[in-house]
Amino acid sequence: MAFADYQNEIYFGALGGHPPEFPADYATLEAKAAAALPDSLHSYIAGGAGDELTQRRNVDAFADWGLVPRMLVGATERDLSVTAWGHTFPSPIFMAPVGVIGLVGDKHGDIAVAKAAAQTGVPAFFSTLMEDPLEEVVPHAGATPSFFQLYTPKNRDLAASLVSRAEAAGYRGITVTLDTWIPGWRPRDLATGNFPQLRGHVLKNYTSDPVFQKMVGSDDPQSIILNWIQTFGNPLSWSDLEWLRSLTDLPIVLKGISHHDDARRAIDHGVDGIYCSNHGGRQANGGLSALETLPAVVAACDDRVPVLFDSGVRSGTDVVKALGLGATMVGIGRPYVYGLALAGVPGLVHVLRMILAEADLLMAVNGYPDLVAVRENIRATTGRATR
Repeated sequence: MAFADYQNEIYFGALGGHPPEFPADYATLEAKAAAALPDSLHSYIAGGAGDELTQRRNVDAFADWGLVPRMLVGATERDLSVTAWGHTFPSPIFMAPVGVIGLVGDKHGDIAVAKAAAQTGVPAFFSTLMEDPLEEVVPHAGATPSFFQLYTPKNRDLAASLVSRAEAAGYRGITVTLDTWIPGWRPRDLATGNFPQLRGHVLKNYTSDPVFQKMVGSDDPQSIILNWIQTFGNPLSWSDLEWLRSLTDLPIVLKGISHHDDARRAIDHGVDGIYCSNHGGRQANGGLSALETLPAVVAACDDRVPVLFDSGVRSGTDVVKALGLGATMVGIGRPYVYGLALAGVPGLVHVLRMILAEADLLMAVNGYPDLVAVRENIRATTGRATR
């Protein structure tokens, strides 16, 4: 698939009297989306933990790596496809789980994400925190595989029910987020007093679940929220992995792994994928960027399982660099949210195609026919970057 052709669509469209509708760079996209979103929702999406040092470092870390062009290669065709868990994806990107995506746009953002996945072939990882029940979302993704992200509740019967529902609905894997059993210190949200779940938002997977319904025993909104507070957030330990594995035959991916020893130990416990991420800097401040931890995590995995990555990805160039450092697939977060906020499904699709076009063009110009060539030609530009 020639993702680079998207720029020709834009240029020739303009020649035909149809000027570009959407920004072609992240900074303009972010600014326009900020103007389109309600202030409290924008602060929740854009904000990070503490003074947001880790969030900024996630973005800045990509500058610590450079790509060496190789000439006379004739890279007229590039292969960006990847294979994971028996699926071949046309590109190496995916839409990372975003818990408030359902509130963006027409308040059916989860369904919009699924529709964009169907149009682009870019898979989506859907959060437990949805504004539409998981069964009603996945059909909109068509033939593009979808994955379910689990915030593991304290109630094991509820966890089993959520996983069972996802498997029955056709999701192709379960991603367990490890670093969000308790919210981090988020000054932007605290300044507005905004925590969407406490207002009853994005809880449809709970209110549609028979186990949760039995826990609550009524349709009273306050009882629903109170029961959600009491069960959300299980600080998992290594001993819980055997139980998680017993819930499903689907691939299990652990999200939030940043230390190579944790990655190696998780694989030894039978997980099927490692997701290197620091939640985009939303949970813990003062740490390394996710990109700084990626090479050691990749080395620890030693090609035994796919390695997913997100945090700080803003462009196709960032995608290529993360792939160069060994990621199997790269997650897009805030950029696709902003595309949805700006123009619904067309805006979201534009952002995905824009990122893929830039990545494809970068590989073409640098003489990289495939991801192997990228990994052979990435170099550290500062002493902080190590492999």
